[in-house]
Amino acid sequence: MYHSENRNFTVGEYKFGPVFMRLCYELHLEDSAVELIKDKHLRGFFLDSTSFNILMDMLFTKGKYESALEVLIEMKNQDVKFTKDTYILAFAVCYRLNSPESFKICTTLREEALIKGDILPRRASCFAVALALNQNQVEKAMSIFSQIMNPESVTCANLNILIHVRSNMLENLIKILQDNIDRNVSLFVKRHMFSEEVLAKVREKLKDSPTLRAKFDEVYGKLHINGQVTICPLDAMLCHVPRDKKPNTLLLKKRTVSQRTLQPLSQSLLTE
Repeated sequence: MYHSENRNFTVGEYKFGPVFMRLCYELHLEDSAVELIKDKHLRGFFLDSTSFNILMDMLFTKGKYESALEVLIEMKNQDVKFTKDTYILAFAVCYRLNSPESFKICTTLREEALIKGDILPRRASCFAVALALNQNQVEKAMSIFSQIMNPESVTCANLNILIHVRSNMLENLIKILQDNIDRNVSLFVKRHMFSEEVLAKVREKLKDSPTLRAKFDEVYGKLHINGQVTICPLDAMLCHVPRDKKPNTLLLKKRTVSQRTLQPLSQSLLTE
């Protein structure tokens, strides 16, 4: 039995927290859900991370990042254990807020996670790197990136290029792009895609270096021939949810149809 200020919640009752939050998700009642999850009289009803994750995800997809941050802070104040999904959502919210305060919160949460021995997902670290770059904290971005266990992803490849641009490591930058062309001789080796947005920043940085600019233009042409240039911006890469990933929450992705009946939510809600 779990105690709240006004009453006790049984194990069976607190398990309804995530169910209730999913109902709010379907009905687009995110503002009401925020008030309920902060209600001191309901302490113990939303006991696990799932309820908070669903609500943060709902607020993120609606662009209500300040409210999502409030939920994150409430989750921490209630000593609810963070999961991998929590860290991804938390860092994504901080990234979208893109303020000195959100950067401080992201950094603090990351340091606390490392102290506790929590394993931070690569996606969470990517949001942290992008936020650090947006806040002109290049050294911090480099430090976080260097601790990503497996940086072999499209998002990491593009973040690495931006780190080199911002750090003025231009010759190494050209070499990285060249290596991505040379090593992908096998059809079985996955090629890294580079965002046109990111490559445009490289081109701008090299405008006063004719020699390096010529090398870049040559590499850029080869990347295009190989089909390794995409119009997808970095922000979309960061928030993209792979099709083969099915997290417990609808992470950063809005659902419009029922997962069970495949009908529009307005038609299927009562049968869920």
